[in-house]
Amino acid sequence: MRPYHVLLPLVAVGFSACLGLVAPKPEVPRLTGNLRVLFVGNSHSYEQDLSGLVQLVARQAGNTELLTARVAFANYALEDHAYEGTAQKALEGSQWEYVVMQQGPSSLASSHSHLSYWSQWWHPRITAAQAMPVLYQIWPSAGRRGDAANALLSYSNAAALVGGLLAPAGDAFTAALEADGDIGVYAWDGMHASRRGAYLAALVIVGRILDVDVRTLPPVIPGSSEPEAIVRALQQAAATALARNPARPGVPLETRR
Repeated sequence: MRPYHVLLPLVAVGFSACLGLVAPKPEVPRLTGNLRVLFVGNSHSYEQDLSGLVQLVARQAGNTELLTARVAFANYALEDHAYEGTAQKALEGSQWEYVVMQQGPSSLASSHSHLSYWSQWWHPRITAAQAMPVLYQIWPSAGRRGDAANALLSYSNAAALVGGLLAPAGDAFTAALEADGDIGVYAWDGMHASRRGAYLAALVIVGRILDVDVRTLPPVIPGSSEPEAIVRALQQAAATALARNPARPGVPLETRR
């Protein structure tokens, strides 16, 4: 059974049949407030506390109303969430302004189709909660940087299919690495984000949802001590990705492989 992470602080529960232990059911997120954002995803939404970091970056932008919750399980795709049920219960039990969805990079043709199909499956459930879908584009692993364009294409097309917003975090990784190949946006495993990479993703999500110029934010990563030059470079990479990818992609592009 996959460990899961729901809300803040992180909760991780394992299962052992031989010991007769049964993991409790995940808690269904409930939030009250004026700008509620639900993350539905996997470790890319809970590593480095990405969903919580989004809230902190929004505070830096002067927004004190944005609140985040998450339903995120290790290795989950959107299909897995459909069968597991906690995210759907969260949508049925509360109203949300935004639902930020992600799975893996989805750069292969089969993964592209999978992301498109399940984004459309979630779409009516998100709109029934009066929320806007946001496709949080994930980056390929450090060893597969050649897949970056197709990963962006997959998420852009999925956003177009559901009339949602595109948060091109993966393309911000590309912009950051184009400017400085040693900027350190990857964690030790070459797959997840480092603290710098998570901040970069948070900038993209906040910039897209709040429509702010992230280059105007303070040169400080919440909870970290980083050189101002590094923070400014990350802010520029986020701004570059946001500028070159429309908030609402139009007609889906033909998949290029």
